[in-house]
Amino acid sequence: MLVLVAPGQGAQTPGFLTPWLELPGAADRVTAWSDAIGLDLVHYGTQADADAIRDTAVAQPLLVAAGLLSAAALGDIGAGVVAGHSVGEITAAAFAGVLDDTAALTLVRKRGLAMAEAAAITETGMSALLGGDPEVSVAHLHKLGLTPANVNGAGQIVAAGTLEQLAALNEDKPEGVRKVVPLKVAGAFHTHHMAPAVDKLAEAAKALTPTDPKVTYVSNKDGRAVHSGAEVVERLVGQVANPVRWDLCMETFKELGATALIEVCPGGTLTGLAKRALPGVKTLALKTPDDLDAARELISEHA
Repeated sequence: MLVLVAPGQGAQTPGFLTPWLELPGAADRVTAWSDAIGLDLVHYGTQADADAIRDTAVAQPLLVAAGLLSAAALGDIGAGVVAGHSVGEITAAAFAGVLDDTAALTLVRKRGLAMAEAAAITETGMSALLGGDPEVSVAHLHKLGLTPANVNGAGQIVAAGTLEQLAALNEDKPEGVRKVVPLKVAGAFHTHHMAPAVDKLAEAAKALTPTDPKVTYVSNKDGRAVHSGAEVVERLVGQVANPVRWDLCMETFKELGATALIEVCPGGTLTGLAKRALPGVKTLALKTPDDLDAARELISEHA
């Protein structure tokens, strides 16, 4: 069984969309999306620098657009399960047919703006902890006033909080943690710092007309498969202020019998986690169109 996943914020790099726009019809498609949401995705995906695409209001729609574009280039994927990490959940909702592409991009544009506004209230950020025992690390983070915002499995937890709290973490790492790596994000996502964004996203969600998932959709909230389109949207709204449990998502992939996993553009992060947490599952990250043939071969074997 094939699992199709979409990465979250921090996966973007300057110019990463450039080769994808050379595919037939791709530039026109992204231009139409840009017009629909009032954001020049072509510019930000090809010419903007790292600081510009670090902006939450830019990064989130850019990532969803890249995921949708790269998946469309594969044609009929036939995935049995879809999921996304953080903002990638909106990409996955489109893969599952809960939202159409324009609705997904309209929602993520409003999500990014609301979360950027919430992040501006207090200087906050996120850092990844590499290695260590999860229980020990979580207890240590709580002691420092930090939130384990992403429990990613494969020995990785992402801490979120104020810059002062993150500085304290650099000086006082949990026992067994090899390294603390600051992430390319502009706020403490999936924590109480994002609470102001929840109400705005709930208001935006009222304009949506979701349909039930056509394939199994696995949620970040608890790793559970969600079968109602309305519940998918409800979870998308609440998830901005609650931790991402990617570890539980991967456990569900395993329970459902996953044999292969493809991560859409800009792939790499989630395939890396899967390689460590899902031994025996074949993985492939879509980084450029050069990866499409290998992905199609994997689809033919596992979809």
